[in-house]
Amino acid sequence: MPIEPAASASPQDDLALLGLLQLVSPALPIGAFAFSQGLESAFELGWVTDETSLAEWLSGVLEDGLTRCELPVLARLHEAIGQADSESIAVWEEWLAATRETAELAAEDSRLGVSLKRLLGSLDLLPDEGLLPSQAGYVTLFAFAAHRRGVSVRQTLLGFAWAWLENQLAVACKALPLGHTAAQRVIETLRPALVAAVDQALSLDDDELGPVLPGLALASALHETQYSRLFRS
Repeated sequence: MPIEPAASASPQDDLALLGLLQLVSPALPIGAFAFSQGLESAFELGWVTDETSLAEWLSGVLEDGLTRCELPVLARLHEAIGQADSESIAVWEEWLAATRETAELAAEDSRLGVSLKRLLGSLDLLPDEGLLPSQAGYVTLFAFAAHRRGVSVRQTLLGFAWAWLENQLAVACKALPLGHTAAQRVIETLRPALVAAVDQALSLDDDELGPVLPGLALASALHETQYSRLFRS
């Protein structure tokens, strides 16, 4: 006897989910694997040394960084893109650029943005001329790609947070003696925190936004001149 599909499911929902999975996949060829966001320096400085301290570091970056910066701005960009509001998009793109406290963090956002734009072009998914700034960064292009795929605002934020967490754990597995099973335990620890971060991000007013990550900024700045490193500055 065939199983009836869920009444709430639709081909559009399925395509949106698959589009989000494509966008957050580590196999997406935009070069995110090349950046550590200061985490490699945190290893070098002895701030992060094991599974427990890694989970604490990531929890702090999520709470004081993504929750107050990338995630709420993603929601605003998603809405602005849906309304074809190029002025608001430009404002939030400039705001994001102003929060990048080191050359390394700024370079990551801009280079991933260039790579994602090139990929979208190869898939015939580029936006209409003038909608996005010509030098739009990764967060803005991610918001556009998710909206174009029909992904809801909330799922866009969850996907972005998941991609960030997976990338950070990939960094840890390469640069810190951390096994893949330990990385999965960190995911189990932080999965509820990702959901809570999205909830909080969606509740913040504009004047409540702004990352508070002096330790990450310092680690990122030191990474630019770190003698031995695996990841790009």
